Amino acid sequence: MLFDYFNAITFHQPGYFLLLLIIPMLLFWYIQRNDQLQGTIAISDNTATGMSSWRSVLRHIPFILRLVSICLIIISLARPQTRFEEQNTEGEGVDIILCIDVSGSMTSQDLTPNRLEAAKRVATDFVNKRQSDRIGIVIFSGESFTQCPLTTDHSVLLTAIQNIRNGLLEDGTAIGSGLGTSVDRLRTSPAKSKVIILMTDGENNGGLIDPRTAKEIAKAFQIKVYTIGVGTDGYAPQPVNTPMGIVMQNGKVSIDEKLLKEIAVETGGKYFRARDNESLAGIYDEINLLEKSKVEITSITRYTEKFFPFITIGLVLLFLELFLRFTLFRKFP
Repeated sequence: MLFDYFNAITFHQPGYFLLLLIIPMLLFWYIQRNDQLQGTIAISDNTATGMSSWRSVLRHIPFILRLVSICLIIISLARPQTRFEEQNTEGEGVDIILCIDVSGSMTSQDLTPNRLEAAKRVATDFVNKRQSDRIGIVIFSGESFTQCPLTTDHSVLLTAIQNIRNGLLEDGTAIGSGLGTSVDRLRTSPAKSKVIILMTDGENNGGLIDPRTAKEIAKAFQIKVYTIGVGTDGYAPQPVNTPMGIVMQNGKVSIDEKLLKEIAVETGGKYFRARDNESLAGIYDEINLLEKSKVEITSITRYTEKFFPFITIGLVLLFLELFLRFTLFRKFP
């Protein structure tokens, strides 16, 4: 406990510690003076020797008290302090839902190692850059599911992203359901800025909610939607389960860009096309710049003076030294 107390102390004026150089000088002077006095003392008889023996043993105590008091006073002059830092965060964060397609076509390998893993990587980087925002994750294929509700706990978010995989939901591409679930997660949010980043590689072919109906609901709740079409042009290699095992087949890339542009433009967002890993990462970087959080962090440092115990003990020892010198160790002529 004592170590923790001194470990937390800093000194505002450490230059005063140079005064401690007088301690060895005083020690040298005291030793020299003591040797001279010893050479001049004449013992008259055995009685006198017995009476003064205890004083001979304890005669150094006043000087030791003086040295300790001087050290404590010098420490007090160096102004020992403890420092406490407090941060106040003020401003407006952004509530963001990452809506990610996990359909079977997201295992296509026109991105490295495939579309879904590339999406998870850029989502992880995006989360790490948004320290002051609440972020949630919705996944969809033939149906939709909330992988992680809105939270500022980034460790939970990153774990949820890593746990995303193909096959968790019925296969298909229910863009309307994914968008509708994302809107539902944001509709009661008190944030002034609410954003959905919807990523898909196909055309809407399932779900209970029409994409345009979900778009109108997003507009009603003033939710901005950024849409991303992911996949190369033409055909892309995709692993397919067959009776002979998993084989690679070329699947046609069919992205409903007209629908994605419509959703983005009418909600105040923007449509992007990611044909490779680099362009996908660049898209998330651009969205990160477009949706800046208005957060101000004010740092306040408070100092508490801790010299009082040192100066008090130092003065007490100094007075004790004077008391002993003029009472028990007083030298009579």
